[in-house]
Amino acid sequence: MARKTANRRVGITDVAQRAGVSLASVSRVMNGNFSVDPDIAARVRAAAAELNYHPNAVGRSLALGKTDTIGIVVPDLANPTFQGMLRGVSRAAAQDGYRVLIADSSEVSSEESILAGEARRRCDGVVLCAPRMNEAELEALLPSLQPLVLINRSTADTQTPSLVVDYGQGIQDLAAHLVELGHTRLVFLAGPERSAGNQARLQGLEKFRVDHPEVELTTLPAGSSFEAGHVSAVAVLATGATGVLAFNDLVAMGLLSGLHERGVDVPGDISVTGFDDIPFANYTTPPLTTAAVAINDIGEQAWHELRQLLGDGDPEPAHTTFQPELKRRGSTGRVKKPTLS
Repeated sequence: MARKTANRRVGITDVAQRAGVSLASVSRVMNGNFSVDPDIAARVRAAAAELNYHPNAVGRSLALGKTDTIGIVVPDLANPTFQGMLRGVSRAAAQDGYRVLIADSSEVSSEESILAGEARRRCDGVVLCAPRMNEAELEALLPSLQPLVLINRSTADTQTPSLVVDYGQGIQDLAAHLVELGHTRLVFLAGPERSAGNQARLQGLEKFRVDHPEVELTTLPAGSSFEAGHVSAVAVLATGATGVLAFNDLVAMGLLSGLHERGVDVPGDISVTGFDDIPFANYTTPPLTTAAVAINDIGEQAWHELRQLLGDGDPEPAHTTFQPELKRRGSTGRVKKPTLS
């Protein structure tokens, strides 16, 4: 038998002949069907091992109607926040025997629906992470992507689990921290225009403005990258603000670099805050004050919600809000008192 199969791919027929069982029995054993007689299952597994037989993954997927793979679409893989969420999803999924297919839309909202559709055709379910598409596009796409879990977006469809961060409250906590330090002239470096998280921050700051009429708050367009923060240094200084609320930690780090190049002391001359608490935030100079988000936990929870939708648990969808935690570090300090002449 070994000579017969040496020059060609070993198939299920070879295993069945070696084990002395039917093709159906081999198929059931290979597909994890526990109703097979234990002695037969042992013979099949022994024959498969002797012949070095490995089931064809594509054929198995077609037979079972599943791929044991999920897709996740993110707007920017260069952003450590999305890397952390992806890590949480992939590690949790791997523990349950699932693989993860990754797609990066590169902040191009028109690409998201295409990538999400391709992912769903190849996978058992999809996680859409912080999609940039508008509400109408998202609602129209939902039926074709189920089972689906949303991160940092919610929808009117109550059957689609959503995991969101309370960015509005988080940015208010950062602004309140700066006010406590005596800052009354603040600037917000806004993120991508289509980002729901950016809109939530803007709404939170509008509420903060109403509650703190003594604070002058300026909003400047920036983005979500280190480069966006770096090039904004001149515009930030031109506002005369003494405290900065950056869209995220990457923008804050870029700003720190731009300010350092211009000889501006942080926090002596100006205080800077970020958002997310990515791993590098505690190692900048000075360490970055930020709002910490449980990034890995969100990724893990996304997998657990998707797993339930795949039929392995309670199908009741969850809509979970994660609260950021203020991390006070060296990039913020008391406002500098004007020098008396």
